[in-house]
Amino acid sequence: YGKYIRKHKKFHVHDENNEAHIGDTVKIEEFQPVSKTKRWKLIEIIEKSK
Repeated sequence: YGKYIRKHKKFHVHDENNEAHIGDTVKIEEFQPVSKTKRWKLIEIIEKSK
């Protein structure tokens, strides 16, 4: 049928400079484990939330 589906999932991401906020669209990358649940790091902020 060619339906498009958008999925959402919460990731624990390491934001070293504390620059992202809730609702921002970001690009993340898999990384070596920083803590028990954090295995992703922030690459760039694509779109800021309003």
